[in-house]
Amino acid sequence: MPHRPRRIRTATLAAAVSGAVLLGAAHGASAAERNPTCRAPKNPALAKQLTRDLRAALAGRSGTVSFALYDDRTKAGCTLAAGDRYDAASIVKVLIMEATLHRAEQGHRPLTARERSNIRPMIRSSDNTAASRLWNDVGRTRLTATLRRAGATRTGLGAYGYWGLTRTTAADQLRLLGVLTNPRSFLKSRAYSLKLMSEVRKDQRWGVSAGVPRGLRVHLKNGWLPRATHGWRVHSIGAFTGSGRTYRLAVLSHDNPSMAYGVRTVERVAQAVHRALNKGRAVARGFTPAEEISEIPDGSVPPSAPELPDPYGPSALPPVAAP
Repeated sequence: MPHRPRRIRTATLAAAVSGAVLLGAAHGASAAERNPTCRAPKNPALAKQLTRDLRAALAGRSGTVSFALYDDRTKAGCTLAAGDRYDAASIVKVLIMEATLHRAEQGHRPLTARERSNIRPMIRSSDNTAASRLWNDVGRTRLTATLRRAGATRTGLGAYGYWGLTRTTAADQLRLLGVLTNPRSFLKSRAYSLKLMSEVRKDQRWGVSAGVPRGLRVHLKNGWLPRATHGWRVHSIGAFTGSGRTYRLAVLSHDNPSMAYGVRTVERVAQAVHRALNKGRAVARGFTPAEEISEIPDGSVPPSAPELPDPYGPSALPPVAAP
């Protein structure tokens, strides 16, 4: 039976404060609740523009989408269903990278040759064999500890070695990005991590990069995976640095009828964000042309993998302060 996409389902969360998204319970939303929550304490006009433009970006789109945004300079933050959970697909590789680097730091040592030779292709070209090696090397205990330190309280690791079936939220992905951008975070290898994410190969640079202005550097990781339930998962997370500013954006989606459709939804959100935060600046990258989107899955979950229940409730990990 063909998958039928649902109309966009949304829910709102409280606010973005001090770089952290305040999590509440996520609920399926009615049509009246299809608005993002945006706040900018020092610039109410910016919050209104973000709300208006993000609502317009999603108008008429099918599927289910969540996002979380935080801008360090303006203290502006937006959320839309940011506590809803999705199969992570390849964006979980950022967590694997952070856990690998933190293990080396705790051991007061540089990366081993094995770690370095796997972490680079895992991020730059989304290599799944490299991800599996590092996932197994680091182990669930350290991966879970990294989530705790980041304050990613609603992310649960994939069972039975299916790391692509890790369940996560847009809010948690924003927190994991914060580990890389906040100079007070527990991770010292932030510059190295961001460098790798700025070197993602060209055909994987779609998503939150759409609409970014000239002068900002893009550090991103994407995930794109179809399954029997919820159609295509199409996710894009990224940090944007340069010109005296840093901001982070995580957009997760599923119920997409195709990869190209999901990419366009994600990029509509991204363009609205970049336009509002960078008024009057020339755009470096527009929408990704449809012919450049392959419709080939990221391979983060083998086709034979079973549909697994989500065993992790909202209290799977104790809440801790954001990095």
